[in-house]
Amino acid sequence: MADRRPPAAPSTSRSTPPSRTPDVSLDAPPVVTTAPNAGDHSRPRRSDATRAAILAAARDRFAADGYERATIRAIARDAGIDPSMVMRYYGNKEGLFAAASEIELHAPDLTQVPPDEIGARLVRHLIERWEGDETLTGMMRVGVTNAAGAERMRGIFADQIRPALEAVCPVPEEAATRAALIASQILGMALCRYVLHMPPAVALSHDELIAWLAPTVQRYLTAERP
Repeated sequence: MADRRPPAAPSTSRSTPPSRTPDVSLDAPPVVTTAPNAGDHSRPRRSDATRAAILAAARDRFAADGYERATIRAIARDAGIDPSMVMRYYGNKEGLFAAASEIELHAPDLTQVPPDEIGARLVRHLIERWEGDETLTGMMRVGVTNAAGAERMRGIFADQIRPALEAVCPVPEEAATRAALIASQILGMALCRYVLHMPPAVALSHDELIAWLAPTVQRYLTAERP
């Protein structure tokens, strides 16, 4: 006949010690030892993304409508934000335009370049800068549609490129004229290649662009007056 007695209790000599619950009060707030995202620079802040969206929308709107017709409300709509955010970051349309047109060309030190290579060095630098920063193309569009954009582009070349040219120009008093001639080549090609997208201009490689433009830029900078 089967044994119906309940099984014997396990021996206490081999039992596992009961787990110990940490002494944490359920009513106390959790202790945060590290601030959320502290030191995490891999994720851009929301304000940075908002500013970038505003500036991108502003450049497109200024290019399409011109400075006078572009409005804060339209730019905010394009950026998908409230107009008050534009005012918060940039104050007014003038401040927004100044920020949207902020360009740094990082003009090279041409005094360290062999004299017969200055044209090629300058052209290569400007072409690489143009293709590495969409702001330049945006400002080119603005510059050909309204006076404020044109004035801004003139100021950029006068403040950033002319000093580099003055340092190597054989006739310093002619630096402004020679800089304008050089700008006619660089800006003319930029207009055809990046704004109008003329197929032959777009098809040129960097080396081909330099080979065509550099001799003319070199002549404008170093040749005697015609």
